[in-house]
Amino acid sequence: MRITKLIESHFWFVLLAGIILGLWAPVEINAPPVVPKLLLGMMLFTAFMKIDALDIIESLKNFRLISWITFVYMLAIPLVFYFVTLLFDREFAIAMLLLTAMPAGVATPVLTDIAKGNIPLSMSLAIVTQLAAPFTVPLLFWILDIDSININKLMILRDIAILVFVPMIVSQIIKRLLPRTIERSQKFFTSFNVLILFSFVYIVISSQKELILGNPAGVVWKLVALYLVFILLHIIGYFICPRQSRKSRITVAIGSAYMNNGLAIVLAVSYFSPSVLVLMVLSEFPWNTLLGPFVKVMERIGRPNQK
Repeated sequence: MRITKLIESHFWFVLLAGIILGLWAPVEINAPPVVPKLLLGMMLFTAFMKIDALDIIESLKNFRLISWITFVYMLAIPLVFYFVTLLFDREFAIAMLLLTAMPAGVATPVLTDIAKGNIPLSMSLAIVTQLAAPFTVPLLFWILDIDSININKLMILRDIAILVFVPMIVSQIIKRLLPRTIERSQKFFTSFNVLILFSFVYIVISSQKELILGNPAGVVWKLVALYLVFILLHIIGYFICPRQSRKSRITVAIGSAYMNNGLAIVLAVSYFSPSVLVLMVLSEFPWNTLLGPFVKVMERIGRPNQK
């Protein structure tokens, strides 16, 4: 129990360790492309084990709010970032389209709890955006007609659908068949997921070590650009629902900035160029390091309202 608590409370350290190990002591065996998919499927399966299917129905009660946020997350933000970054670099623009088009990460309810946000709303956004992703991501690439990099939109639809729906369906079946076993073992799910994510990051970073270390200057400017993108995503998320409570706005900001970049990495491995993949991998840095500063900023903003 003490080990699982330690892993959960220091999950960011475990994930950064995966990045550092991947660069310093990369795995020598080239993992086939199916390995990241299997690891991501395991992460989603474990996350869905903590969500009841009834939560999906419950999330639709505030249909207008959820629909608006989902539209902004899955369509508006990706299109805006694509066209803005297209002014500077086409490859970077495609990478930003892929990254920002991802659904809210399955870890966002945990991050929302840390930031003292609206956990039920976070759960709803995570579920609904995961279900929408198999349709919205291929739709974006179809609308923009990005054929110059040979993207198979139907294959993307197939892969996202399999990666999202299969773990969700299997998890719900197992929960119905073995409810007591699942209830007793739920306390281990989060730490288990962190360790899977560590393996995922380690393997992916290892596979791209030469590209990352071969051009340090290029990596630095990409990291600077990615940190700017993630900071903007926090800000945009916080202001897209101005009439909602502060807790709900914090939740929307977290859902906007902490997308399922693991899914983006898996898609980049299969369908995109190495430079796009490197950007998806580098997104692990701001993803894992910006929550602390965001929480501090929200605490400072909230102080005047508490007088």
